[in-house]
Amino acid sequence: MSNPESFRELCRKEIHTGPTSGVLPGYIQANLLILPKCVAESFEDLCTRNPVACPILSKTEGGPQFLRNHASLIKQGTFDIRTDFPRYNVYSRGKLVQQKNNCVNEWSSDHVGFLIGCSFTFEHALEKAGLVPKNVLYNKNVSMFRTTKFLDSAGIFHQCPYVVSMRPYKLTEVEIVREITRKFKKTHGEPLDWGYDGAKRLGIEDLQKPDYGDPIDIGEQEIPMFWACGVTPQLAVTTVGDRIEGSVIGHTPGHMLILDATDVDWC
Repeated sequence: MSNPESFRELCRKEIHTGPTSGVLPGYIQANLLILPKCVAESFEDLCTRNPVACPILSKTEGGPQFLRNHASLIKQGTFDIRTDFPRYNVYSRGKLVQQKNNCVNEWSSDHVGFLIGCSFTFEHALEKAGLVPKNVLYNKNVSMFRTTKFLDSAGIFHQCPYVVSMRPYKLTEVEIVREITRKFKKTHGEPLDWGYDGAKRLGIEDLQKPDYGDPIDIGEQEIPMFWACGVTPQLAVTTVGDRIEGSVIGHTPGHMLILDATDVDWC
């Protein structure tokens, strides 16, 4: 693959079905949540109230191949929200019921799709600074954890926990990592917390047992650093459970949409 358009085609043809960390570095990656229209406004309000955890990049407008303000993100005619992620999670009444390589059968005219900023976007900037994230270095999915930190409530969404992604760095690297990622405000920005005390504050009990993704080794001279994560909206869906009627679709954690816009365009 040489560009995002050709990579999306690989996903559409179900040739690439794995995680996207480290794929086409320098391009923006996006998380997904597709909801029935009856709860889409509540979800958009949730994102507005929690822009660090749930930064909206765009939403569908007029069908699964059209995005609001799409021109700055993706070329018209080269995108379909139902097929261009490598893998999808399908929820019913708040329960994960299936993982698929497309959601064509689940999508209806009653759905609205949201693209949410992803921390994979800033990994290229860390690489350029010589601070390659271990998940990229070892070709693993990033570690993601459910926390005891809650989003500000909106509409039907109440008592919804944050999900965070974790990348280990040396204590001497913390400030430069914060400085680099701080610029990426539309893709979660700088870390929420760091260190083993930070893990305790977030309610994370075992750093080698992530709720999503792969375990990432933390070296003796390293500490964990935690960023808000775009899996948070899917956890919000499971939290409110059967208050949502109809199918809800998200990306499988770590399996993102790659857009045509670059990190330089959007940081």
